[in-house]
Amino acid sequence: MRFNPEEIKTAAKEDFDAAWNNGREYVKRANINQGYPHMELNYGKVHPVYETISRLREAYLRMGFHEMMNPLIVDEKEVHKQFGHEALAVLDRCFYLGGLPRPNVGISDERIAMIKGMIGDIGEEGIEKIRRILHSYKKGDIEGDDLVPEMSMELGVSDSLIVEMIDQVFPEFKELAPVCGRKTLRSHMTSGWFISLSGMLERAEPPFNFFSIDRCFRREQAEDAARLMTYYSASCVIMDENVTVDHGKAVAQGLLAQFGFEKFRFRPDEKRSKYYVPDTQIEVFAYHPKLVGSKTKYSDGWVEIATFGIYSPTALAEYEIPCPVMNLGLGVERLAMILYGAMDVRSLTYPQIPQYSPWNMQDSELAKMIYVEKTPVTSEGEEILAAIVKQCELHGSEPSPCEFTAWEGTVYGRKVKVSVVEPEENTKLCGPAAFNEVLTFKSDILGLPNNKKWEEAFENDSARTGIRFIDAFAAQSAWEIEEAAKNGEKQVETRVRIVKVPSEINIRIKPLAQRYITSNNKKIDIRGPVFTTVRAEIE
Repeated sequence: MRFNPEEIKTAAKEDFDAAWNNGREYVKRANINQGYPHMELNYGKVHPVYETISRLREAYLRMGFHEMMNPLIVDEKEVHKQFGHEALAVLDRCFYLGGLPRPNVGISDERIAMIKGMIGDIGEEGIEKIRRILHSYKKGDIEGDDLVPEMSMELGVSDSLIVEMIDQVFPEFKELAPVCGRKTLRSHMTSGWFISLSGMLERAEPPFNFFSIDRCFRREQAEDAARLMTYYSASCVIMDENVTVDHGKAVAQGLLAQFGFEKFRFRPDEKRSKYYVPDTQIEVFAYHPKLVGSKTKYSDGWVEIATFGIYSPTALAEYEIPCPVMNLGLGVERLAMILYGAMDVRSLTYPQIPQYSPWNMQDSELAKMIYVEKTPVTSEGEEILAAIVKQCELHGSEPSPCEFTAWEGTVYGRKVKVSVVEPEENTKLCGPAAFNEVLTFKSDILGLPNNKKWEEAFENDSARTGIRFIDAFAAQSAWEIEEAAKNGEKQVETRVRIVKVPSEINIRIKPLAQRYITSNNKKIDIRGPVFTTVRAEIE
């Protein structure tokens, strides 16, 4: 077997680009056919582990391997055949499968009385139906999820009443405890390979090149940053009379080169698994330039990433497999952690679970969760909003008392005159915080003046909402004027004094953002003296 990593990488990129462009064109045509040519294609976000699995599948297929699904549930006798005297140590890490036994339920006179008291007098025939159904359930003729519907149909009684009857009359069902069998969830892909290869030999002749990427389960004492109780194994086998350790080296290089690894080291694995020929179990160390200088234990660029070996003839003989078999495997999560720069496999795999992953939101995300609550619904209302803001911008520093006409026109068929006023003496039309803007800065939600002191906060345009206090207040004023005109009122006055919380200035923050702020001990500080009044006269 010969592999040219550069050719593989080039072919991989060309295949990917073609598939991507074809997908974009397909969706574009579909949108046009549906009459929505303006729609843009939205791209979903991939999960790092599944994305790595997808890339590994493509890599194996490009190298000529055929995909296979290996048995997930393995009888413990298979582990004994594969590991011999070491089987007990392996089985100690396996999850055994158990299930609830089918109870042998009798129906006494006391229970018959309880049944009739709950669902009515169903007669001897009805009691016999219950007895027959329970017996069929015991034998396995009726599945557990069919028990209630079967009784409900036979007796003509609602499902809910049957459930209540079983719960109160037959406590045996509640007292059931699971009983363990001899079947296990595979702890490593090798358990499945022996079974699959043995089956293949009955229908085909080697050489065989197969790969499988699927879940394995291992009963760890505890999950931590480096291990989970369920993980994905990306495993392959080559069955050939002439297969050697060199084939393992070639596969490792050809596979990992497609992920950017450039150099490789091969070292004997000290674990020496029983199912490998002695001295053929090899650890693969690969060099990735992006790891150099990283804040990980791989800062020198080298990482242990795969293991391969030649299956023991003794283990193969247990399955009547006459040919040598090379097996290579790597943990998908380990590779994904390297590719995505993750430090903890739990946060990589389950980023949605708070106990595993810190909740990080960008300031730009938070900014999108801040909005003005009450806004005008008519074009005239929009004009009023803009006019109020304009007068405040022009005359905000005018000494009071003062009054400025902002807008005159018709709203809902009624004449309206809108003014911005400040009746009190020795102040100004607008307070000093009127032009503060709401933005997010270092995960805080703030209402700030755009001055040199807060220059850093205003640098990130994506974290600015564009909502000033006066904008939100003017929106509420315009909305209230619309409502007053619609409801037949003659005058309406909207006033804001010293703002202490966002709602006082017509600003709302979505609950998700509030939870994030609270969870991370950050703050919402939208306050300040606005002191502005809008008055409308309606004829």
